[in-house]
Amino acid sequence: MLLAATLSPPPSAAQDVEPIVHTLSNGMKFLLLPEKGDPNVAAGWVAKVGSVNERPGVTGVAHLFEHMMFKGTRTIGTKDIDKDLATIAELDKVRGQIRQEEQILLEKYRRGLIDDPHDPAVRSERHNELLKTFAGLIQSQRELIVKDEIDRLYSSAGASGMNAGTSNDMTVYFINVPANKLELWFWIESDRLLNPVFREFYSERDVVHEERRLRVDSTPTGKIDEQFDAMFWMASPYSWPVIGWPSDLEGLTREEALDFFGLYYAPNNITASLVGDFDPDVAIALAEKYFGRLKRNPRQPEPIRTREIPQLAQKRMTAEAETRPQVTVRYHTVPDANKDEPPLLVLGNLLNGRTGRLYKSLVLEQQVALQAGAGVNGLKYDGYFELVGVARPPHTPEDVEKALLKEMDVLRDELVGDRELQKVKNQQLAGDFRKLKSKFSLMIQLLSYDALGDWSNINEFSDRIQAVTAEDVRRVVRKYFRPENSNTLIYYTKDAEGAPAPTEGPQGDGGQQ
Repeated sequence: MLLAATLSPPPSAAQDVEPIVHTLSNGMKFLLLPEKGDPNVAAGWVAKVGSVNERPGVTGVAHLFEHMMFKGTRTIGTKDIDKDLATIAELDKVRGQIRQEEQILLEKYRRGLIDDPHDPAVRSERHNELLKTFAGLIQSQRELIVKDEIDRLYSSAGASGMNAGTSNDMTVYFINVPANKLELWFWIESDRLLNPVFREFYSERDVVHEERRLRVDSTPTGKIDEQFDAMFWMASPYSWPVIGWPSDLEGLTREEALDFFGLYYAPNNITASLVGDFDPDVAIALAEKYFGRLKRNPRQPEPIRTREIPQLAQKRMTAEAETRPQVTVRYHTVPDANKDEPPLLVLGNLLNGRTGRLYKSLVLEQQVALQAGAGVNGLKYDGYFELVGVARPPHTPEDVEKALLKEMDVLRDELVGDRELQKVKNQQLAGDFRKLKSKFSLMIQLLSYDALGDWSNINEFSDRIQAVTAEDVRRVVRKYFRPENSNTLIYYTKDAEGAPAPTEGPQGDGGQQ
């Protein structure tokens, strides 16, 4: 099973990138960047959909769809498509009946008549019979499936690195393909969109639920970090996790998933990109031949309606976990491509890394922290900036918090020197330039920029970063780093009995300014 990759917002550009842009009549866009050399093509496409496009009740469906897109089509992944489809229809029917039984148990749980709606002992005889029938249908379906056939088709042709990733704002599918096998990519990827068969839907839903257990529930801080996100975002749909809430994963139906697919996986909501040694005229002809078969959805996905409301008071969360004592202070800032994003990026670089202000001050000079850093996260509709630090014994997380906020006070009061400012801007641009030398990285960046707004923004960030002044940095610190705009998470180390381990050392003021 291909596990989801967590996507981060794209880095800024450091050179001019001018792909050939070709848009099909159905609205699907292609960004083609021929580069002579290694006869290999980094190929991918992005559906402009992520967890932010979900709603309560179906959280996690975007990530689940990432998994389902590897399950094959009417011609790939099955020994007998007619039997396959008949089995899927029967599975949907029985699953609907099981859902009715589950609703009865949930109502009993709501009324306090049972303690656990998932306890097998409280199921009715009919419920158990339906589960037995469902398990038999799952087994019948497995006998019809040709497992991982998409991967084998690609691998046998010399392609490599097939995978995908879902984030809050997008879902990206990618692979490296030999240039002489490019038509195979056009056929397979268009067939996945034209003739998808979401076989193994319910068993794959359980796989995602297990992935959630491993990545979130079983980690020391996973569930608490989720709750911190939910506290931070009061109104925004960024408040729920990309992987989805457990109750939603348990209840998702294939019908709900199909409705989601029809809207967000239509060609007019997709951009594809090729970077490598290929003939653009041939690529355009193949795009018309294969992806041109896809039907445009007359409904264009609407922008997110519910936006975050201004925060009026400090919010704090204190937790105990099997981790080092640490603190995170997070502030609401701006979305990707906002005019204030470049100063915030420069601010992050001033603070972060071994040569950054936080490491020098908190780790080396004051020795209150083992680690310290900062960073900005510009999402499509909103964004945040956070300061983080791990306490060095005997200091407390409150000591680290106080030191972090003191560094921000310095930036609020004093302008950054020209030499330091230019150094971090040069580091940003040099790092971005190196990233653009990779075909794969460049392809991913083109797709990410386009999903977040417009691919051409990749060429604007160099000038926008260079234009940042010391006054710009001080301005964004004063604008966003206010106490009433802050959210603080403090972790104490849980001892063997489950209580916070005792700490000694000077106490901070809780971050009050």
